Amino acid sequence: MQIRINSGTGEKPKSVNMVLISLFSVLIILCAWIKIPGSVPFTLQTFGIFCTFGIIGGKRGFYSVLIYILLGLMGMPVFSGFNAGAAVVFGPTGGFLIGFMLAAAAYSLGIKLLGNGFAAKVASMILGQVACYLTGTAWYMLVYLRETGRENLFASIKYCVLPFVLIDLVKINLAAVVSEKVNARLKIK
Repeated sequence: MQIRINSGTGEKPKSVNMVLISLFSVLIILCAWIKIPGSVPFTLQTFGIFCTFGIIGGKRGFYSVLIYILLGLMGMPVFSGFNAGAAVVFGPTGGFLIGFMLAAAAYSLGIKLLGNGFAAKVASMILGQVACYLTGTAWYMLVYLRETGRENLFASIKYCVLPFVLIDLVKINLAAVVSEKVNARLKIK
């Protein structure tokens, strides 16, 4: 099945972009709800986010993430663990949510510089994940320091980044594979 929608000018109609952005916001929500237990439990949230970027691009992906965050701020239980509200967004790990928007920009920059091939997608997703790690860790340090008066960079990295690096690399590679397969079939770009 191939979906090709064109307004005659080479651009998608605004209504198609709105539908894609909304659908991929739902994908992020569904992936955030899927929790995989383990010594370090994790969700498929970043998988959903990078699938979104890989399929509809960084710009529309940014808006999908923005909608996801705004829905959570309004009290809809869209975050991992069915959480919601300002306490999540502005709490110790809220910087990772904000970091997802920066990840969209980093992904777009990577694609612009490296092209749109599979390796470029993976590298751009990794760049986006690094942007998310930086934002989330800095935010965590600021909030945690404000709440407890103690925290350092190495302890924050040990808590916020190191347990997730391998898992996130697997999710990024899976997202790149899925987005390549979807793009080959649906031609949504």
